[in-house]
Amino acid sequence: MYSIALCDDETEELNRTQDSLNQYMRQKAIRDFAIERFENAEELLYRMKYKEYMPDVLLLDIYMPEKLGTTLAKEIRDMGSTSRIVFLTSSREHALEAFRLEAAQYLVKPVVEAELFAVLDKCFRDLEEEAKKYLLFKVDGRIRRVPLADILYCEAQGKRQCIHLSDETHLVLNMTMGEIGGLVLEYPEFTKVGISYIINMNHLDTLNAREAHLDNGHSIYLPRGSYGVLRENYFRYYCGGGGGVDNEGWDVKLSPKKFGSNPLP
Repeated sequence: MYSIALCDDETEELNRTQDSLNQYMRQKAIRDFAIERFENAEELLYRMKYKEYMPDVLLLDIYMPEKLGTTLAKEIRDMGSTSRIVFLTSSREHALEAFRLEAAQYLVKPVVEAELFAVLDKCFRDLEEEAKKYLLFKVDGRIRRVPLADILYCEAQGKRQCIHLSDETHLVLNMTMGEIGGLVLEYPEFTKVGISYIINMNHLDTLNAREAHLDNGHSIYLPRGSYGVLRENYFRYYCGGGGGVDNEGWDVKLSPKKFGSNPLP
């Protein structure tokens, strides 16, 4: 579902923008979306800070009584939000500041519907591409965007779970392993190993019945009985099937297909 937030202190402007959004969604046959309206900056900021509200697209007025839209956008960015921000305003005065805040666009009122639709096209196109490459996690009250390629493995640690990253850092999350699995296991490079690990197979270097060695030098002790499943999943991921001889206890050097060679047993 796409989540869109409108923030403007003028009800008439909110109505006009919402009507345009509804028209856009009908034209594009997008049915899975939600629009929320905010008549002041603090209400929107409160929802994002304390209610875990994280819209995909923000349409912000700049000239609001209690706080400029650019000030609001800076606070939102400081929270770690990567929402697409589109400014709708009556003046070009803040255009430079808007783009420093990584705004998707800056449209001057009265907004031409065709221009707004073109901006929305780009926002949703970018969101679709981004969703394939990143996951969002809540860490210490902030939203952290994590590239899939940077995840080495996920490890169960009691009631909390740990995600180990390629830069030697890790994230501790208040999630169950099942919830993490629901996010990452839809991507073919990730595989479950026993009940305690989920491994990114792009980072596997060597493998034997006891350990999986990662390309950053770390090792994972494999749960009993998991070696065969992990090895088969790896070959299936890179080669579309099994292959090789299953030599329990021997190191298997994993050379990914993407580098032009097959894994050798």
